[in-house]
Amino acid sequence: MDFNFSDDQEQLRDAVHKWVDKGYDFERRRATEAAGGFSREAWDELAELGLAGLYIPEDDGGMGMGPVEGMVVMEELGRGIVLEPLAQALIAGGVLSGYADEAIKENWLPRIAGGQALVVLAYQERKARYKLDHCEAKATAAGNGYALNGTKSIVAAGDEADAYIVPAQLDGKIALFLVERAASGVEARGYGMQDGSRGAEVVFDKAAASLITKDGLAALEHAVDIGIAALCAEAVGVMDKTVALTVDYMNQRKQFGVTISTFQALRHRVADMKMQLELARSMSYYATLKLNAPAAERRQAMARAKYQLGTSMRYVAANSVQLHGGIGVTDEYIGSHYFRKLTQMEMTFGDSLHHLGEVSARMNDTAGVFA
Repeated sequence: MDFNFSDDQEQLRDAVHKWVDKGYDFERRRATEAAGGFSREAWDELAELGLAGLYIPEDDGGMGMGPVEGMVVMEELGRGIVLEPLAQALIAGGVLSGYADEAIKENWLPRIAGGQALVVLAYQERKARYKLDHCEAKATAAGNGYALNGTKSIVAAGDEADAYIVPAQLDGKIALFLVERAASGVEARGYGMQDGSRGAEVVFDKAAASLITKDGLAALEHAVDIGIAALCAEAVGVMDKTVALTVDYMNQRKQFGVTISTFQALRHRVADMKMQLELARSMSYYATLKLNAPAAERRQAMARAKYQLGTSMRYVAANSVQLHGGIGVTDEYIGSHYFRKLTQMEMTFGDSLHHLGEVSARMNDTAGVFA
């Protein structure tokens, strides 16, 4: 299989790399974190590059690209630990393009692609523990639309978003709805996240909602899988930069009159970090290439990829801090921000143990079929 990137994909990578390198340095990131963890100005710049419309068809104002282009972009954003949640635009573009009716597409897709509307997935609930089929939010018919009640937790940039994609029970089954933040009955309480980004608790109290699809669980699983693939790619970028920072530090830090990079035991640990990075990169490619596979195959692939990525993230993050020593956890040093990012990503869209269980369960189901 040819894993070389096309010229267009390399040009896209280069454009995002240049923006991160020149337009999103550590000082800007720290200022954004201090201001709350989200910058509308930075979001507009990402949209100007066309990234918010990456998964939106050209007829709807987007770039009409696919998973490989998404992976390329997210890797570069990971290297800069960009706070703005571009993965949410990929999820919104993929879900609305694939499941919404024409009225919703015409109203929202061009605005998402242009950066005028930030639409995020609001699906997590306190009692769900990563289970997508556990949903206590409920929707009922109300006039020509629906009224939605429930609370969603850890919603990315939830108090900055313009609308939410929300799963809720409808006639005993999970359906997917679009709810505007400005709608009556919506309350978003924002807070800073561990990695410096912004999250929110969002409460819906008879909030006006538009139906995206009644096949909500399938659409939600697809949405989360888009998020997992994006997160895997982003994590590769974060780990790549973490390893580079660690090597650079070891080439400068001296102990007993020599740089610590000359100590064989420490060099072996860096080699192990690089091995974990390459394992993660391979599984990120795997997740990307399986994103458009049939649902059962796609879900299995995402669980496998997220488990390996979680294992690699934990290993790289922990060893980076240990090789840095005390400076590795100081807020003034950029390395600590990569550590915090990796720690949070390991638990996003399901932690490693959850996905290990998913892999085991799906293997058992398959074994039962062939028994």
